Amino acid sequence: MNLPYLTPQSLDEFIQSAFKEDIGPGDYSSLSSIPLGTPGKAQLIIKGEGIIAGVELAERIFKTFDPKLEVELLLEDGQPVTFGEIGLRVYGDAVSILSSERLVLNCMQRMSGIATLTNGLTQKILHTKARLMDTRKTTPNFRLMEKWAVAIGGGINHRFALYDMIMLKDNHVDFAGGITQAVKSTQKYLLDHQLNLKMEVETRNLDEVREALAVGGVDCIMLDNMDYATMREAVAIINGACKTEASGGITEETLVDVAECGVDYISMGALTHSVKSMDISLKAF
Repeated sequence: MNLPYLTPQSLDEFIQSAFKEDIGPGDYSSLSSIPLGTPGKAQLIIKGEGIIAGVELAERIFKTFDPKLEVELLLEDGQPVTFGEIGLRVYGDAVSILSSERLVLNCMQRMSGIATLTNGLTQKILHTKARLMDTRKTTPNFRLMEKWAVAIGGGINHRFALYDMIMLKDNHVDFAGGITQAVKSTQKYLLDHQLNLKMEVETRNLDEVREALAVGGVDCIMLDNMDYATMREAVAIINGACKTEASGGITEETLVDVAECGVDYISMGALTHSVKSMDISLKAF
């Protein structure tokens, strides 16, 4: 998986911020009811079917909160799971286990839902060259985990944020006065600021496709909300001169037809914004 932003530092920053939000000055429910030092053990129970994701993150969350906790991983990220399987067991201070529980479950439930959806959709287009991509339609402050889950599910990550790739969408083009103006202005900006970033341009019709090709310097052309016939013609016009991405209102029902138009990538915001979380629980045993 090519996840350059998935670093020990980025994970630690996320975990610390999440603990601050959830625990604040203290987990008073656990601290008030359980004597300090009470030993405990709990296991993660899978209550759904699909692709598990967030196991590696769960271990890091437990160990960040209390380095003395012992975590036994029984499943790996990306592994198919069925109802009743045990994902991991954790041993140690009971208060530490309970204080960490909700963050572990929140992350794993959502990440597993994303990985499951991504994997299911990816399987549908394996007979084509198209690769399924995510978007920036993510949950604020949880983007890293959601994109990690897409990768675990077999999809690929689009740009991470606004700063690591140029994407000239319809509003950029319209405000700039057209595709040619937007691209040339961007090229000058990148040169002036010594930035080495790939550029993608959104097109809405075949005339814009031709213009994006003619201006040059474009790494990928997005084919936005085009019908199948127009999309196939656009792919033929581009003829491998740059990568192609289909986007806009693509659903599970239309995914295969879009992939068979010959595009390189298909982006779906639904991978991260319309996901049913997997049912997972942590229970003492």
